[in-house]
Amino acid sequence: MRALQSLLLVAALLFARTAAAQVYEFPHYDDAAQVRADCDRLLADLKQRERAIAALPERGGEVLAALDALNQRVEDLMGPLSVVPAVHPAKAVRDAAEACDLAYQRFNNAFLQNAKVYARLKQAAVADDIDRRLQREELDLFEDSGVALAPAARARAQRLNAELTKLTQDFERRVRENHDTVAFTEAELEGVPANVWRNAKRDAHGRVVLGLDYPSADPVIERAVQERTRERMWRATMRLGGEANLTTLQRIAQRRHEYAALFGFGSYADFVMRRRMVKNEAEASSFLDSVAAAVSERERADLAVLREAKAQATGQALAATTLQRWDLAYFTERVRQQRYAVDQEAFRAYFPPQRSLEFVFAVAQRLFGVRFEALTQTLWHEQAQAYAVRDGNGALLGTLFVDLFPRPDKYNHAAVWSFRNVATKSGRLPAAALVTNFDRQGLTLSELETLLHEFGHALHALLSATRYSIEGGTNVQLDFAEAPSQMLEDWVYDPAVLALFQQLCAECKPVPREMIERAQRARHFGKGLFFARQLVYARYDLALHGKRVEAPLALWSRMERATPLGHVPGSIMPAGFGHLASGYGAGYYGYLWSLVVAEDLRTAFAADRLAAAVGRRYRDSVLANGGQVAPEELVQRFLGRPGSREAFFRSLAIE
Repeated sequence: MRALQSLLLVAALLFARTAAAQVYEFPHYDDAAQVRADCDRLLADLKQRERAIAALPERGGEVLAALDALNQRVEDLMGPLSVVPAVHPAKAVRDAAEACDLAYQRFNNAFLQNAKVYARLKQAAVADDIDRRLQREELDLFEDSGVALAPAARARAQRLNAELTKLTQDFERRVRENHDTVAFTEAELEGVPANVWRNAKRDAHGRVVLGLDYPSADPVIERAVQERTRERMWRATMRLGGEANLTTLQRIAQRRHEYAALFGFGSYADFVMRRRMVKNEAEASSFLDSVAAAVSERERADLAVLREAKAQATGQALAATTLQRWDLAYFTERVRQQRYAVDQEAFRAYFPPQRSLEFVFAVAQRLFGVRFEALTQTLWHEQAQAYAVRDGNGALLGTLFVDLFPRPDKYNHAAVWSFRNVATKSGRLPAAALVTNFDRQGLTLSELETLLHEFGHALHALLSATRYSIEGGTNVQLDFAEAPSQMLEDWVYDPAVLALFQQLCAECKPVPREMIERAQRARHFGKGLFFARQLVYARYDLALHGKRVEAPLALWSRMERATPLGHVPGSIMPAGFGHLASGYGAGYYGYLWSLVVAEDLRTAFAADRLAAAVGRRYRDSVLANGGQVAPEELVQRFLGRPGSREAFFRSLAIE
């Protein structure tokens, strides 16, 4: 048996080294049968590998390498299959991918309770701090999966994990495959850019039919002159996911609470946070309170300005004017136009989608010395693209897949799947998928910021150089994961950075410098409203995963009623709040926590956002280390000092 496991390990490492020399080819699935066949082969292989790891020598065995080889085998199939449900046009293929994920999770839940593997891991040979960190994190994973629980509790943990996977899939599918529409007359769409609705379907009455995807819904809510139009679209988006998702979300929260109780924790939040930067729910709440203290007065001031703007626009007396939730985006943009002469729609002429993608590539080339080379591959859709990522010397670093435009049943926001991770020990190269839903006519400056944010996640995956795939790229503590992407958002407000457009696109009109400067000032208006809303989301998430599980809508209604604008009856926002159902359960505070880190990291680029020397230091210190070094240490290495919240709170005060 020992000879068998040694041969398996050596074969896996040799295969990884051979495969690493090649550009990654995304597997092409024509039908569900292919998915099922690949899934069956994977599960059989994993069970054999599990037996081989359990048979390793009790002391000093190559457990870490064997676990990483197993992880790589999982990524080989489950990595691309994690992308398929979000982008593949065939429902049968999407469903088969989800079924495979359920089958894999059943294996994984049992594997993480394998006492023999756990024992080998505890006695693993470790060479240095990187090995020790991986060992400790893997031990934590086994322990958090119930390996040390009594048999009955261990079995219950397995069942709960399996059920949670299925519940999360159900929740996300209802949002992704939502086909609800709202019909408007052309007159009702006054103020909405014509490119949003001109080519849309019409109903039997000739009305324009718009879906709830954000390229359709957001412009209506932000630009429609008629309040009733904005209200109808807002109400529709606030019912995304439906009543069924409220039930599912409650079951998710209940199962998570029960799971934490198996380990002696009174809340799921405390159970998961002890493995994160924040450490516990009390510290997260204290941090959110400090943010609230910094923005509460500004929120009230923002609302007063918007209420006055509505009174002026409607001709009503201020005392008789009521600001509604569907008014916020519209009047925020109106005030920005009036005060700063900034119109987000005007930016579309300067940022064609494909050129915008090339722009973020150019930013990466200037900062990090890497280039993106277009590839020819048959992918899940004809509009999807593939790129080889190469270092300055031409060495292949990884592969990026991009899917820019909306279509039916596609994931309806913007995200990156870091589905294949680097492993320098075995010569494995990473791959990631960047998925967005942009307007074909061009991007607003806000959308360009979103693109750069998501591209930051992709860079984190592609420029990682970790020893083990388990710690590659974005496999970091959750409340650090957003920092490398949030840091880059600020770059789109720098004229020197945007000037890169002209270097790669001679026909692109240069954005007038004063237009960018006005946008830079305008972005600070409404900051109180934005952060106050983020606080409500984060606090709701903590409460939902706190010591007492409440019905999601009742909890949300009560918390939202305590805000200045209150709660709108009939709206069921939590039903579409995908972060809560997926990996950000008891983790939404992490967006603000990561932003603290991001603002701190930005200080190194204050003099020049395209400084290659600083970019290289950032690449080597932060991006290359993925999760193999603690976030606090990464920040210390890059900045030459401990992390600080000063830059974050200073940014909150900018007007």
